[in-house]
Amino acid sequence: MERRKFLQQGTLAGISALALGGIASKSQAAPAGERAVKEKPFSLNYAPHDGMFKNSAGADFLDQIKYAYDQGFRSIEDNGMMHRPVAEQEKIGSLLTKLGMTMGVFVVDTGNNWKTSLASGKQEFTDAFVKTCKESVDVAKRCNAKWATVVPGFFDRSLPMGIQTSNVVAALRKGAAIFEPHNLVMVLEPLSDTPELFLRTSEQTYEICKAVNSPSCKILYDIYHMQRNTGNLIPVIDMCWDEIAYIQIGDNPGRREPGTGEINYKNIFRHLRKKGYQGVLGMEHGIAGQGKEGEAALIKAYREADEL
Repeated sequence: MERRKFLQQGTLAGISALALGGIASKSQAAPAGERAVKEKPFSLNYAPHDGMFKNSAGADFLDQIKYAYDQGFRSIEDNGMMHRPVAEQEKIGSLLTKLGMTMGVFVVDTGNNWKTSLASGKQEFTDAFVKTCKESVDVAKRCNAKWATVVPGFFDRSLPMGIQTSNVVAALRKGAAIFEPHNLVMVLEPLSDTPELFLRTSEQTYEICKAVNSPSCKILYDIYHMQRNTGNLIPVIDMCWDEIAYIQIGDNPGRREPGTGEINYKNIFRHLRKKGYQGVLGMEHGIAGQGKEGEAALIKAYREADEL
């Protein structure tokens, strides 16, 4: 699926250890039984995902979480959490609690996110959405999650836009009613992967959140997608601010770490600090480099962008 392409590593040549200076040595995985040198926490709450530090910490996601903590990260996110075994969800939740880390988003995966579904108003899609929302509550409890990503699917080109919007709002109200008693928030994500996706802009998503009118229905503002679809990033953030509950990162073009594309992340992070944002910023992107050196370069890029 297009949305998952960000998990693939970039094809740029590896960055030399000399160019990375002392950062490279700190990226090496610690020997068995010994924790790595701990770095200070970042000023904002960036959240890496499974596989982002696999070369430095190993294939086990739990080890990657520990490694991320030692590098100064205080959150993680995991789109595929719903598909992990229950025991693994619980282990991840326990580790995050032990380390004092925050669980970011996972995807409410109905199996219908990448086709015409909620916009059609068909009962089968609403029923699947409601069922998956109920399952998501149990997943959230196991891994201590507060936010879950919702994608309403594609446009239904056979229906007027107003009817499609009403169909989506009606379904989302049912989901919000499931999440509200548990203080969980579904975050609606406008995307740029294909023009067929119903949610395309934060302004459109803002309108839908206002119509659903629930503390459990908010916006996931993915900076990469919004740069591709609309640009004008900081003004749109300000216009939609009261409905934004979660932010994701990725530079454009390439969907890799800050500093690899055209987006001025230092300015955006400065703006978010000024607004008092204390939520999670999901690192939903790939890595420009390769191996341990590429992972060390990613950390270095975040340190530079995070400077006060």
